[in-house]
Amino acid sequence: MRLSPPNQDQTAAAPLQVTRSPLERMWRIHDEIDSGSFPNCRTLGEILAVSEKTVSRDIEFMRSRLDLPIAYHDKKFGYYYTEPVQTMPSLDVSEGELVSLLIAQGALQRYRGTPYEASLRSACEKIAGAMRGRVSVNISDIASRIVFRGDSVLETHPEVFEGVALAVRESNVLDFEYKKLGSEHWEHRVLRPYHLACVKDMWYAIGFDEMREAVRTFALPRMRATHLQDKVFERPLDFSLEDHLEHSLGVFSVQEPPQTVRIRFSGWAAQFVRERKWHSSQRLYELEAGVLEWEASLSSMVELERWVMGFGAHARVLAPSGLVERIRAALQATVAEYATAESGVALDFMVAEPNSTRT
Repeated sequence: MRLSPPNQDQTAAAPLQVTRSPLERMWRIHDEIDSGSFPNCRTLGEILAVSEKTVSRDIEFMRSRLDLPIAYHDKKFGYYYTEPVQTMPSLDVSEGELVSLLIAQGALQRYRGTPYEASLRSACEKIAGAMRGRVSVNISDIASRIVFRGDSVLETHPEVFEGVALAVRESNVLDFEYKKLGSEHWEHRVLRPYHLACVKDMWYAIGFDEMREAVRTFALPRMRATHLQDKVFERPLDFSLEDHLEHSLGVFSVQEPPQTVRIRFSGWAAQFVRERKWHSSQRLYELEAGVLEWEASLSSMVELERWVMGFGAHARVLAPSGLVERIRAALQATVAEYATAESGVALDFMVAEPNSTRT
């Protein structure tokens, strides 16, 4: 029975000029032995474009680890199977390992539109192909029962992603155009990119902005016309991305001392907040009637304001006073958007004082 690995070209026996993985090599060795042509280490080395020593190691692995009945024929000077081989042994996988593979395939969503998408998808397909024949569970059944529906992912132009990734890897200064949220114009920026980070399904370039003379964060979907300068920079040894984002709820950081943030959640919001770890510094205080008070040490209020607004009337900021005023202003602006002369909506809000204590 002649078997070949996925995407394997079986039509040519000429030496290949590409590097094969050990699994691909063993699939080809199996095919050659199973064909009855009595290949030896020299002929197999020419076919696979590897040394005879490498072929010898692969055959020994196939004998000892895959239990294939391979023997050497002294008169025909080549290898053969001493008994019929119905299939090339594949990987033994558990149901848990198979589920992990499906999760990995689902996670490819966040790499869509990046240069890594094709290689990651190919890797998953190769692993899945190696599992055939020895999986004791129904793959289709499991795949149909595990669903991935994360937040919508903004696709990054492959040229932008590749340019940023190369600049990070090679420590090149990067020129690009950037369009901030709410802006109608593109701005020229010059960045020394320290890190490429995926945070909450969004890709960001984080580094030193030479025009602002400070560390800044840029969302890759809002970048265009990237160009690597010949100028190379040195990353500061004292810069740590973990420290930089320590007091942030996401990717925005400000050079200000952290403040104690206190928010009171009720109803469904209390349960929702209770179920997750939103920040490393968070503390939860259980109050009466299922009310929850959330406390954390944060310095950036931008993402925090959006987070709080998403809970509507079920979230009430207690401190700091600056965040209370930001929420008040946002709510007034929201009501003003819906208010009309006929409706007569009153802009009257009851907001807890910043120094409210727990009861």
